Amino acid sequence: MKYSRSSIGLLLVAFVLIGLACEPSKGRVEELSVQVGAERLLENHGAELLTRNVGLIMNPTARVHGVHVLDTLLAMDIPVKALFAAEHGFRGDQGAGEVIIDGVDQATGLPVYSLYGATKKPTPGMLEGIDLLIFDMQDVGARFYTYNSTMKYVLEAAADADIEVWILDRPNPLGGDYVAGWVLEEEFESFVGMYPIPIAHGLTLGELALMAVGEGWLDTESTPRLEVIPMEGWQRSMKWNQTGLKWVAPSPNLPTFAHAYAYIGTCFIEGTTLSEGRGTPNPFLTLGGVSTDFGEQVEEMFMHWNNGGVVLNPVKFTPESIPGKAINPKGMGKLHTGIYLTNPLDIKDPLSVGLRLMQWLMQHSDLASYKDYLYLLAGTKSIDQLSQQDFELDTEDWSVDWGLPLEEFKDKRKTYLLY
Repeated sequence: MKYSRSSIGLLLVAFVLIGLACEPSKGRVEELSVQVGAERLLENHGAELLTRNVGLIMNPTARVHGVHVLDTLLAMDIPVKALFAAEHGFRGDQGAGEVIIDGVDQATGLPVYSLYGATKKPTPGMLEGIDLLIFDMQDVGARFYTYNSTMKYVLEAAADADIEVWILDRPNPLGGDYVAGWVLEEEFESFVGMYPIPIAHGLTLGELALMAVGEGWLDTESTPRLEVIPMEGWQRSMKWNQTGLKWVAPSPNLPTFAHAYAYIGTCFIEGTTLSEGRGTPNPFLTLGGVSTDFGEQVEEMFMHWNNGGVVLNPVKFTPESIPGKAINPKGMGKLHTGIYLTNPLDIKDPLSVGLRLMQWLMQHSDLASYKDYLYLLAGTKSIDQLSQQDFELDTEDWSVDWGLPLEEFKDKRKTYLLY
């Protein structure tokens, strides 16, 4: 049996709308407990979207009941005019740091404009004929994750062009109460740190957008026309594995929530010559170097560190080039020894643990060195203290050790919390 394009569209819309309308049955309440912003958009704003010329800033995480929001909008005959691609590409098939180029989406024929290449902010030419931009990408809760930087540039470009922006809110996977780390200092502003916020900020992207507008963090003379489509059912105490939502990798090297949960801390290995595990099946859980055999020393580490449930195993690995994930990883083709973090979800403070692991690995790696990139990740040179043998990271309350800037941020953000 053959189906026309229009009939396939109707079937797709029906599938999504049935999913939206279904009441959770017994045993499935937790599975359907959180309704993301995209779901509420499709439920409540379909008729309005029919009168708009829409541009989409999305990636593979922009899904409702397994169907990409782009496909649902097109099936509803919403006039989508252009797609915009952040890091990793609109379809999510580009590795970390790979330049995205303008092109055409093969599935739909729509133009795709790169926001991760020579141009990171939408240009007037890209926005021509568009009166509404819809932003929907799953964040990971880390200041240095570049999707929030792309959001800042989108808000600025839209404000300058007097174009409305809707942000479809999604959970902060680390939870809305987890706030930790140094607050970004102005001299270290970069594409991996564009707001004066801590490393773990505890905000959704919708809340961060509201805070960026309210605190004057945007480089524009015009006030953005911003609307956040909030979630329903999400609570600040929820980590991702408590939402009932299916994990869709926000980037190729974060295939599960466990990887993303560890990433807030183990990403700092990228600021060293050690390997953070890119080019292996488990990046950010696999850490090590080529110069030292850590096997016998892991037991020593446990003896001297109250690890709070952290489980580490000695590991040997050889980073390899993996298309779409790690084209040229550090230490490619060389045998590494290191540690494998086996139970990241049991850790209460993944940022402190990741920093502590970096500290220990560096202290036991004769040939390893720090790179200036570490300061951009940390947002401060205070991270230099980690090179001191006697520096400890045993507290789960960052405000005790990291002081006034973090407390000021916590106080300011209260105004912008939606949940």
